[in-house]
Amino acid sequence: MIVIDRLEQLEQRYNDLQAQFSLPDVINDHEKYQKTAKQMREIETPVEKYRALKQVQQGLAEARAMMAESDPDLRAMAQEEIVSLEPREVELEEEIKVLLLPKDPNDEKNVILEIRAGTGGDEASLFAAEVFRMYQRFAEQHKWKIELLSMSESGVGGFKEVIGIIEGDRVYSQMKWESGVHRVQRVPATETQGRVHTSAITVAVLPEAEEVDVKIEAKDIRIDTFCSSGPGGQSVNTTYSAVRITHIPTNTVVSCQDEKSQIKNREKGMRVLRSRLYEQEMDKQNAELAKTRKSQVGTGDRSEKIRTYNFPQNRLTDHRIGLTLHQLDLVMEGRLQPIVDALITHYQAEQLKADASEAA
Repeated sequence: MIVIDRLEQLEQRYNDLQAQFSLPDVINDHEKYQKTAKQMREIETPVEKYRALKQVQQGLAEARAMMAESDPDLRAMAQEEIVSLEPREVELEEEIKVLLLPKDPNDEKNVILEIRAGTGGDEASLFAAEVFRMYQRFAEQHKWKIELLSMSESGVGGFKEVIGIIEGDRVYSQMKWESGVHRVQRVPATETQGRVHTSAITVAVLPEAEEVDVKIEAKDIRIDTFCSSGPGGQSVNTTYSAVRITHIPTNTVVSCQDEKSQIKNREKGMRVLRSRLYEQEMDKQNAELAKTRKSQVGTGDRSEKIRTYNFPQNRLTDHRIGLTLHQLDLVMEGRLQPIVDALITHYQAEQLKADASEAA
């Protein structure tokens, strides 16, 4: 059963916001205008679904009333209408239930993306570079901006570690499912016997924390500078532009050397540090929540193996939801949306089940 009172409140709120667009103080204030428009967009879909549901229910009420008519033709028409509208009523109610699920407060945030080579040596570092490229392509499709923060290259042209920031509309809502261990199975270029090797990388997706989310005291950080370790011969190696920031209370260390400017490296490093500290706090809260809630949705435990990429069979398997696609070549070009959509649907269903069991 959907919560009618809440939907009525949302509709009234939507009408109030719509009326504000005609007020001079909103029209003449760009910031206020944008804020009002954003608030409207956030509730527009559930309001539209609710209005559609009311129309369907009105149609059903009229059709059921017609069933009392003596004219058999009218009763037949009414029966057809009922058969047509009843499934639509159920469909709209289910859609509204999903739309009314509690929103993840981080969904609107940009993300810090961290990829590290794990077991597999050079092959793992090559795969880390390919996965980073995959996310770059995915970001391009969404018109997100992706910026490199730091990287550590391997001798074969891969990444031992690469950190970037992705900025855009609702990035975390789409990317949060990527945290975990990604396993690759394929024949490395250096393999002479044609044997399939298994390697692994870790992916971490952190919601970017604003200064209001995480307060870092100046006394709690130590900043060291050092020469960047870029390719030999570049002038970047002769200046102390690279920055290492240590958060003393948690011993969290962040290095940034992508920019030639020490100031810019420090700014980027602080963005990563804030996000890591924010994630630590979230993990702590999730652990507390898990004590009282049997089923926890979307924790993104990065210790688990979430996905396998099997190149010889062109197969991708997401182990969390048992999804297998034989189009790995397309996925590696950034076509991740079918996987993301399947994960969102799965975890929404899990949350609905958990809410229903708690309400029982």
